[in-house]
Amino acid sequence: MTGNNILKTKHSFRGIDLNRIRNRNEIRVIDQLPEILKEYPEIEPHVINIQDIYALTLNLLPPRYTQQMSIVLQEPVSDEQIREALRKAIEKVSAHPTK
Repeated sequence: MTGNNILKTKHSFRGIDLNRIRNRNEIRVIDQLPEILKEYPEIEPHVINIQDIYALTLNLLPPRYTQQMSIVLQEPVSDEQIREALRKAIEKVSAHPTK
């Protein structure tokens, strides 16, 4: 299945919509990405490199999947852990950039 088809695919099981289950770290990584990228002014934010940094960062963190209307009592992943994962991902991608 190509990337475009994956985006158009509805994920469901027995008629139950599973599209709204999200990894809570996704938004947290996106929110902190601009701040951490400022630490690396030499990096040109090419689309593929940003996508690689985003995906690699999420892979370095434990997933935090929640569904709509979930109650989150605490975040086991700290903001500092996210910043450190972002830095590791940025350094790895900058060592092997895609142009």
